[in-house]
Amino acid sequence: MRFQYVLILLFTLIFWGCKDDSWHLKKIEGKQININEKLDTKKEIDEFIKPYREHVNAELDSVLSYSVDTYSKKDGKLNTAIGNLFADVIYEQSNPVFKSRTGNDIDMVLVNHGGIRSIISKGDITIRTAYEIMPFENSIVVVGLKGERINELINYLTQAKRAHPISGLKLTVDEAFNVIDATIKGEPIDVNKIYYVATNDYLYNGGDHMTFFQPNEGLEVLNYKIRNALLDYFTKTDTIKPVIDNRFIQITP
Repeated sequence: MRFQYVLILLFTLIFWGCKDDSWHLKKIEGKQININEKLDTKKEIDEFIKPYREHVNAELDSVLSYSVDTYSKKDGKLNTAIGNLFADVIYEQSNPVFKSRTGNDIDMVLVNHGGIRSIISKGDITIRTAYEIMPFENSIVVVGLKGERINELINYLTQAKRAHPISGLKLTVDEAFNVIDATIKGEPIDVNKIYYVATNDYLYNGGDHMTFFQPNEGLEVLNYKIRNALLDYFTKTDTIKPVIDNRFIQITP
């Protein structure tokens, strides 16, 4: 972890009086201590934690899969290879769990562009890779949304003009970002139908201003972290080669 500063609070207490035998806060002072390479290493502490550090690093560097190229969330305008992989993995790993509990299939996935925190480098994919991509403890939830709410979701995406990872939903917009076509699993959106949308708990609670998740037609908490979904997918997949595709595109004259 990289912490630039540690804030030390210095509390000065004075004895207020003998009658009630109490102490009262008089002053709080703050001071910043810069943590950098100039700080001396304590040899005895370093030697104590060394075997634990080596064990953790060996575990994190365990190879799970292989990436044929380097993928970044900056590589595309409205959809990216890494974002598509991110959303598709959530669908593939979560749908069996959701269906076993509810008898329904997930219709689409929406997560946030900012949730992808690192690139996937060409070469070996390790446990560390999954932690770098998803360092947060975000868990997958599935929300039931009427079609009219899906239209609010689509409106959010067209206004954001950003490659938020999606799966199952396909959008085509014109030069002014007006929707030309919008389908879920190849079908037009029915305003009266309930669609099951996989997302994360942060977005469900309004993160990134995604307020369209509430109110809703039901919530299923899978107790499945996105990072664990990535780890499970990488473990079973020998080679990954995601691509930028046509799930969210803009047609210009």
